Amino acid sequence: MFRFLPLSLLLLTACGAPEPLYMIDTPQDLVEGKLRLQVATLEIREVSLPAYAEESQILLESGDGALSPIKDALWADEPTRAATLLLADRIAARSRSTVAAEPWPLETPAQAAVHVQVSQMVARAAGRLDLKGQFAVSSYDHVIRERIVRFDISAPLAESSPGGIAKASGEALKQLADQIVQELAR
Repeated sequence: MFRFLPLSLLLLTACGAPEPLYMIDTPQDLVEGKLRLQVATLEIREVSLPAYAEESQILLESGDGALSPIKDALWADEPTRAATLLLADRIAARSRSTVAAEPWPLETPAQAAVHVQVSQMVARAAGRLDLKGQFAVSSYDHVIRERIVRFDISAPLAESSPGGIAKASGEALKQLADQIVQELAR
């Protein structure tokens, strides 16, 4: 009878309530008029995030600067994938161009690609989410001028909850997508 006790305890542990999952919240605002970009087709390459931001756990910076996971809170999707798709969706919604995340789904290559490298994506105890890094615009056939643009975005963090962090993350990524659209519309 006692030899089944460890197995029973393991099964009970596995049957516990699952941790809640949070999606990066995309702000639903009305997009007034689509902008014409310098390219007709645009590929959004996989977003590069810092190692801590790629984790499935939702993190919050404490007063001493340590990043700590919020108890019982996980991202619903891989943060890299979620950020890449959010940027592609937002840029497509704001522009007249055909936009897709990599891998490029069409036979004819995209006229340009956007490579995003995030150096910092931190929910701060001070009530903001900081998103810093750079994006590069590359053009396979030199249809447009290639360039690197730095970004430093701060979105308000109304509450330090997983839902608040998800909302602020979505807002920061939306601002980044809008900045990319403005850069490509010039």
